[in-house]
Amino acid sequence: MTTNTQTTTRTQEDVGYETSKFALGVGIVMAALVGLWGATCLISALANVGPLNILKNYFTALIG
Repeated sequence: MTTNTQTTTRTQEDVGYETSKFALGVGIVMAALVGLWGATCLISALANVGPLNILKNYFTALIG
């Protein structure tokens, strides 16, 4: 009877660990995709508008 209780508890712990590991992996992948998308947008803006205009507009947005 003791063996069954330990086995059940260990299985539940394993499932919780695997679920957390999967969720962390999905979060890391999503963060990487967002970062790549942001870098792509920045490179596109640099190519279309130019770096000086981007800096000018950035400071205008900060100052108001």
